[in-house]
Amino acid sequence: MFGTRFVNAAKAFVRLSRDNPDEALKSVTRAAKASALGTLYLVNAVCAAHLFAEHIGWINLVDGPSMLPTMADSGEYILENKMIRPKDIKRGDLVTYLSPLDPSRIVCKRVIGLPGDIICVDPTGELAPSTEHVVIPRNHVWLSGDNAVMSRDSRVYGPVSMALIKGRMVARVWPPSKITVFRSNFDYID
Repeated sequence: MFGTRFVNAAKAFVRLSRDNPDEALKSVTRAAKASALGTLYLVNAVCAAHLFAEHIGWINLVDGPSMLPTMADSGEYILENKMIRPKDIKRGDLVTYLSPLDPSRIVCKRVIGLPGDIICVDPTGELAPSTEHVVIPRNHVWLSGDNAVMSRDSRVYGPVSMALIKGRMVARVWPPSKITVFRSNFDYID
């Protein structure tokens, strides 16, 4: 069917170009302009989507058990806000950051400590002596997975530079039965 239409259009163009060459040229020019304009709109849309994803926010798929039970180990989509400044980070926030162990991976953890806080490295004593404490340096945070047993976090690689933080998790948007807005309701205990 497409081949027949193409052949008929080609025959009509040849007929038009013999009968009226100026009109044929105008027809080709209009088609070229329409094609160029369509391509320009497509390139603009792709650029806008890229800028939005890199600098404003995006929806990401959760993968891995380190944030159980807050987030399932797969199948949930999370809305991420990338317009985050270091001074906006609070205890309890869920953040995404470049893993210090593998910078090609982006991981999600909860902010437990801010600059100047004193953190007990591992209260269970499994990864470090239970009495070891760390003062969080300036421009760093202490991050922890909600499922401590399955999480590689600041207990393994220490305080994380705020420069590695890429965004804050705002809400779970899929599946519809689990839509949730994440709030930073984390109380500091002296």
